[in-house]
Amino acid sequence: MEIERKFTLKSLPKNLEGYPCHIIEQAYLNTAPVVRVRQQDDSYYLTYKGSGMMSREEYNLPLDKDSYQHLLQKADGNIISKKRYVIPLENPQFSSDFIPLSTPKLVIELDIFAPPFAPLIMAEVEFPSIEMANAFLPPDWFDEDVTMNPEYHNSNMSKKVF
Repeated sequence: MEIERKFTLKSLPKNLEGYPCHIIEQAYLNTAPVVRVRQQDDSYYLTYKGSGMMSREEYNLPLDKDSYQHLLQKADGNIISKKRYVIPLENPQFSSDFIPLSTPKLVIELDIFAPPFAPLIMAEVEFPSIEMANAFLPPDWFDEDVTMNPEYHNSNMSKKVF
């Protein structure tokens, strides 16, 4: 199960280049349900995602490079390329009606999109529960919560006409 919230940003965090970074390329074979192929650095995956906006089933299967290249040719729409910075979220904040049993180890996945989607930059945070996701108070440098906006889901972005 994938439980995540997505945000646009007001600004980039300081020392961005000091965080781990991955180069991602992904394309969609289907968008309902989502069937995606992804290259992340030197790893390759086939992903199935069920329906839902904040919470949905997700299954990742490993691929080899040849299988990825073969499936990539069958994808529809835009190929999405982005740099993903992995930023630990120190001392996450939650609404007063939610008290976590322990301090969660949350991570911000900050995506800087390449053309044709540049200058789009988004941050995603994954959670272990829907309750925690709903109670999460984003850092000040986050802007709009676009979790429920389908325009910001990569599968829909793959269909965008430029």
